[in-house]
Amino acid sequence: MKTPLFWGTSSFSSKDWVGPFYPPGTKAKEYLALYAKQFPSVEIDSTYYGVPRESTVDLWRERTPEGFVISSKFPREIVHGGTGARPNGETVLLPEATYAVRDEYLSVMSRLENRLGPMVLQFPFFSRDVFPRTQLFMDRLHQFLADLPSGFRYVVEVRNKHWVSADLAEICREHEVAMALVDQGWMPHGDEVEKRMDPVTADFSYIRLLGDHKAIERITKTWDKEVIDQNERLQRWASLIRRLLDREVPTFVYVNNHYAGHAPATLRRLQSLVESKKPGIPI
Repeated sequence: MKTPLFWGTSSFSSKDWVGPFYPPGTKAKEYLALYAKQFPSVEIDSTYYGVPRESTVDLWRERTPEGFVISSKFPREIVHGGTGARPNGETVLLPEATYAVRDEYLSVMSRLENRLGPMVLQFPFFSRDVFPRTQLFMDRLHQFLADLPSGFRYVVEVRNKHWVSADLAEICREHEVAMALVDQGWMPHGDEVEKRMDPVTADFSYIRLLGDHKAIERITKTWDKEVIDQNERLQRWASLIRRLLDREVPTFVYVNNHYAGHAPATLRRLQSLVESKKPGIPI
């Protein structure tokens, strides 16, 4: 049986995709159904900003076919410690501050039924003002993961590069949670992580190609075409993905507009590299 590989983009709702990806004149309410004809999965970004309405989640389910998978992100109240501009280390992951939101989020997302994909704990970069010692975060994460309800697929993503460590991998592995492999600004490439440790910590792997937001926004703030050549990095990701599939590890891969400028085109480029094992095509 072929190992599952779930391709998708981070969000599907960019109006800049009308024309290059969605047909001209496409209305916002038509985006998801059209998207689902092109890719088998999507990562929802909006859940980071708050638990969605039940009616919204129902529409996601109704507008996608059987077999489609919808991943999402935990609300920032949990991973950021509130809605303020700066992370609040006094509330990040603490039961009294986050478990009610956690339960509401899981309950609402469960309405996706068999379309429900992994759910990501996307942590911001934490300065020493927030967590003076790394172990404080690790201990809190360990307890939070231990208390998560079973029956779901979870992912942990950190933005402190030195926290991508054997200790983090072991915590994730103990709780059967995937440790996200990301391509984002200052974070190590997935193959660099692989050289230091086994990056597989659950019965699936989760890859996010996010890019450097500040750098690309100095070039463009519209997302209708690729403006950065990421071929060399994509070739490395393609090789890593093939190694994961050779190990029969189901893998989720999501590409953000900020990675190269137009996520659908970058995703198709990566698909071609994985499937053909050939060098990238110049943009």
